[in-house]
Amino acid sequence: MKNPFKNQDLKHPYRTIFFLCLFALAAILLLGRYWLLMVQNPDVPDNDAPPELSLERGQIRDRNGRILALQTRLANISLWRPQIQDLEILSRELDPILGIPGEELKERIRSSQSDFLYLKRQVDESTIKIIDDRIREGRLQGVKIEPVVRRIYPERNLASQIIGFMGNDGEGLGGIEYAFNRELSPAEGNSTGSTVYLTIDSNVQFILERIASSVLEENQAEAVMLMAMDPRTGDVLGSASLPGFDPNDIRLTSSEERMDRPALWAYEPGSVFKIFSMASLLDSGAIGEDSTFICNGTYEKTTGRGEIIRINCLGAHGRVRAREIIVYSCNAGAGYAADRSTNTQVYDQLRDFGFGVRTGAGNPGETAGFLRPADRWSERSRPTIAMGQEIAVSAMQMIQAAGVIANDGILVPARVVSHTVSPEGREIPFETGQPRRVLKPESARALRSYMVDVTSGIGTGWRANVEDLSLAVKTGTAQIIDPATNAYSDTDFIASCLAMFPAESPSLILYLVIIKPRGDYLGGRIAAPPIREAAEALTDYLGIPRGRNPQIEHSPQVSIGEERIADIGETIPDFSGFSKRSLLPLILRDDIHVEIQGDGWVRRQSPPPGSAVEPGMTIQLFLE
Repeated sequence: MKNPFKNQDLKHPYRTIFFLCLFALAAILLLGRYWLLMVQNPDVPDNDAPPELSLERGQIRDRNGRILALQTRLANISLWRPQIQDLEILSRELDPILGIPGEELKERIRSSQSDFLYLKRQVDESTIKIIDDRIREGRLQGVKIEPVVRRIYPERNLASQIIGFMGNDGEGLGGIEYAFNRELSPAEGNSTGSTVYLTIDSNVQFILERIASSVLEENQAEAVMLMAMDPRTGDVLGSASLPGFDPNDIRLTSSEERMDRPALWAYEPGSVFKIFSMASLLDSGAIGEDSTFICNGTYEKTTGRGEIIRINCLGAHGRVRAREIIVYSCNAGAGYAADRSTNTQVYDQLRDFGFGVRTGAGNPGETAGFLRPADRWSERSRPTIAMGQEIAVSAMQMIQAAGVIANDGILVPARVVSHTVSPEGREIPFETGQPRRVLKPESARALRSYMVDVTSGIGTGWRANVEDLSLAVKTGTAQIIDPATNAYSDTDFIASCLAMFPAESPSLILYLVIIKPRGDYLGGRIAAPPIREAAEALTDYLGIPRGRNPQIEHSPQVSIGEERIADIGETIPDFSGFSKRSLLPLILRDDIHVEIQGDGWVRRQSPPPGSAVEPGMTIQLFLE
């Protein structure tokens, strides 16, 4: 048997050794490359690369130019320890730039459990520029710039449900941020997005939210809505919805707090709705101003099938006309008046007012409410709808429809967005539809005269009366259906009050809705007084003429300049002369609370400059 190895080539043993060495060398190089990839931080840009800042999302402003949402460019400053050449020199370089003592920096770097650490977060643009220049000069070994773009809402909770909020991906998730996401986002070829101007007046909004907050607390209510609209233009000047939320930090907020209730929530309006049902009946000729009805405390009707329909009234009002139906808020009178018309006629008139249809005011997800087609009405529907039940509305629909009464019969579509301005400066109006006639002028004027009597001593809204200012008012109280029983609750109600003034030629409409108050729940008792308070405050602010009204003039322009962003280190700096814009990043800090009050520039602060910064402390800045 032959040896199988006997004929193998053993003449070139060095060739085998040579190839083995080459293989070993390749393996070492591969392992070395793998090690480098493992230890390097791929998320940190090279020292030679400039910081890349994101495109700028457009601003959201109020009607006077006040900024309600803007994008701020900040950066986190990090360190990669393996690249440090001299820690002593590095700490001396960073000390004056970051405002962190050199010894503290060295200790943080030495004691870090990781080779990668953040030195300071959310530094301003001027600091970014200094660090970037010194990195390029080779003076800051291992230091990296991590660009951060933040959306800031400087007025915090103010009009937050209308403005909305953004997600981590930079897309709008609610309110105007969502509805106008395309306009706010930079288009291809542009570095900035369009600016969206709202019809909201921040001062009006502040007044409404302050009053709504008191109403919410005093009545231990589940929620409160308080709106103000100029009926001549349809501009919503303010729309308070409480409880609300701070869009700067939505982590702990609920969907109820983020809900834009005036546009999204549908409910039965109750007796306030009588102004629309009575106006429709008068305008169609179904009843006249002198048509009379008898109220003995109950509306009662026997159907053709023998069914008895009963609707209770708050009292026995005796002989009533359309005027008394409004003044006393007479359910029985409204029911008997509605019997003079037909289902189709009432349905068509209410659709003309805008019920059962979205207003298109600019709020995303707006409800259309609920108005069942006339062919699906029961024999109870017409009198029930006339008193504000068996129909669901939004507060936005209600205040828009009230504009018909205020405008002598003309419906001007409501809107919360005025216009957008492109990066090139082109102004694009926000279109909501054309004004249209709904009522004859005399029908609208008749309703306003009835509503003026509501503020008299015999009316349900006398608590809303304002000295030397004529208000046209209607109050309401509505039961809420209990979802557990599918019947009206004995404990849950909606109290409301609507007012327009001056009654002769209204320039402002107010509408207050109190949801599930505890204790007293009648609209005339708990909703009328806050309407009076709001009317007093807004008449003075808006310069609505009356006997003792001071005329207020204010500039609609807001000047915004480029300036250094405020920052806080270990001690509180002197903020004197800082503008509101420069203070905005401070409200995003998690370790302290910064309260900014007023507009203009900082004139006072508390605590004083030089005070030590302590976790959880509150810093107050007063602007003038």
